[in-house]
Amino acid sequence: MINKKDISSIPIEGDTNFREQKIDKNNTALLVIDLQKGEYNPEIISKKPHDKYMWDRINNIVLPNGKKIIDKCRQNKVEVIYTVIESYTKDGRDRGIDYKISGIFCAKNSKEAEVLDEIKPLDDEIIIPKTSSSVFNSTNIEYVLRNLSIQYLMIFGIVTDQCVETAVRDGCDKGFLITLIEDACATHTQERHDNSLKGVKGYCRIRKTSDILEELT
Repeated sequence: MINKKDISSIPIEGDTNFREQKIDKNNTALLVIDLQKGEYNPEIISKKPHDKYMWDRINNIVLPNGKKIIDKCRQNKVEVIYTVIESYTKDGRDRGIDYKISGIFCAKNSKEAEVLDEIKPLDDEIIIPKTSSSVFNSTNIEYVLRNLSIQYLMIFGIVTDQCVETAVRDGCDKGFLITLIEDACATHTQERHDNSLKGVKGYCRIRKTSDILEELT
């Protein structure tokens, strides 16, 4: 657990090793970003064949690794929290302006807003609907995390260089120690994925699924 003494011990010139410390299972949550039926389904795959790289990565890497991580978190009583794109209204009038411009929309209580069956939440796990790219800007997630005494936040989902990256940056600025699980994330190309990792390395520690499974052992 991080305390004021730990934070005050960071020298004025900084110490990036502080960010690299292992999670404390008692104060950690796993945040799963936007892995939902409206973002990954047979219809969208057929309509967007140019995104084959991303569809293949979600199917072959993200979901298998994500399930391993979720199962391990549950075994260790680490809170699993899901975010989904979902409006509070049927017509999406409450969406952020960027979501309106981009045509990003899943109606309230719609099938599209449901988490993918492969990583389906348990009855008592938290699902937070969001109406903008940033889960920290358009939801009460910070309040929820504080209530749960969370200090360490592990993140994976889609897409790496948009909603996932935004969660990493905003979560860091809110004072959480962030771990990005890079081989449980996907975006439209490998180049975009790699560039995103380069861009956020100053906001989080970057780990693979195998690293997290070992830490949770």
